[in-house]
Amino acid sequence: MEETIRRPDEGQEYFTEERCFILESWNDPRDPHVSIARARVEPGVTTRWHRLSGVTERYYILAGRGRVEIGDLPPRDVLPGDVAVIPPLVRQRIANTGTDDLVFFCVCSPRFVPEAYEDIDD
Repeated sequence: MEETIRRPDEGQEYFTEERCFILESWNDPRDPHVSIARARVEPGVTTRWHRLSGVTERYYILAGRGRVEIGDLPPRDVLPGDVAVIPPLVRQRIANTGTDDLVFFCVCSPRFVPEAYEDIDD
């Protein structure tokens, strides 16, 4: 791996079946240990129940208000600066409970690959 600075292209943000928008900030096969994506959930939206195989995910809340559900923990309200840690294979979803977009970084280790994602919503 060599030194680099990367600025994500806002035009590359895409909508997922999970019901949120994703902008990959860093996900490079040459750096298999971590990936970083910005997620954006619109007001009133709850993402689908899902889990990641072999990947620990962290939500670092940047803006907005939400309620995160992780495994068997009771639902928890989250605000900017909060971090939610989701171990591999633990079910998760997040709801935007505010009036503005809920924006957070998804920091995955090892890096996120589509094959790790499993939709478990009914």
